[in-house]
Amino acid sequence: MDFFELNAFLNLSQTLHFAHTAEKVNLSPSALSRLISRLEDEAGTNLLERNNREVKLTPAGADFALFAKKCLEEQEDILNSFRSSGDEVSGTLHVYASVTACYSIMPPFLKSLSEKYPKIHLEIETGDPAGAVNAVKEGRAELAVAAIPESGLSGFDTLPIRHTPLVFAASTGGPWEHSAGSPQDIVSSVPLILPKTGLARERFDTWVQSRNVKPVIAAETEGNEAIMALVQLGIGIGLIPHIVLTNGPYKAGFTCLSAGNALGYYEVGFIQKKEISGSESVKRIRKAVNEILNEIR
Repeated sequence: MDFFELNAFLNLSQTLHFAHTAEKVNLSPSALSRLISRLEDEAGTNLLERNNREVKLTPAGADFALFAKKCLEEQEDILNSFRSSGDEVSGTLHVYASVTACYSIMPPFLKSLSEKYPKIHLEIETGDPAGAVNAVKEGRAELAVAAIPESGLSGFDTLPIRHTPLVFAASTGGPWEHSAGSPQDIVSSVPLILPKTGLARERFDTWVQSRNVKPVIAAETEGNEAIMALVQLGIGIGLIPHIVLTNGPYKAGFTCLSAGNALGYYEVGFIQKKEISGSESVKRIRKAVNEILNEIR
């Protein structure tokens, strides 16, 4: 087994999805399947349980994932020691953020980090904001941008950056641009495009249940960018944080339909695990990250 194979297995242990992992490690799903079979032959045991519907780690697979993680961390440590001089912080910082967060929340942090620690290499995974917590829990990212519940997140350090209301967005010039009435009227009469999961969806579901409102749901999807694409097609109005309309590519072509105080506000900011663990390289990078976060706090 080599480092490439260990990295592929570690990625698969986190996603439990052959197609997604294969794309990330630049293999075909069939080639990834053969790679895993070779590892299992070498290990002398099954590392995965797989059928047509799901992939699971066996107990041996979970142990092997820890082994792979430790090997890859030690590899990064030794390579960084060759590249760096003195106490210079170097290595890879894995970050998870939505496209909107890359436009709005991330720039001041990235600017300060690159100026103070130019040897830190960034690897940014973009995706649905609802996936940020799991990305950090699963070890795919050391730092993420997420919606932060009022009660906080157990086991995480959080740093709120922006306070934003939840609103409805309509396509300017589209059939729903001039939707009017109370939030209850709009929700029960206008087709809605909603996030499948996440804090915004939880807020929406709690609110409609408390008002005994029956919403007209046209579509459900993952990620604010996907919601905005469907809004642009005129399918309905989308539930999004207002920050999406004021940053990035969505400043023009869309109309904000306020939900008033019905759905409330929430905080968007950085999250990371409270515990600083991993290789020496990872620990040093985490300390550098905390220094930058304290500066922009």
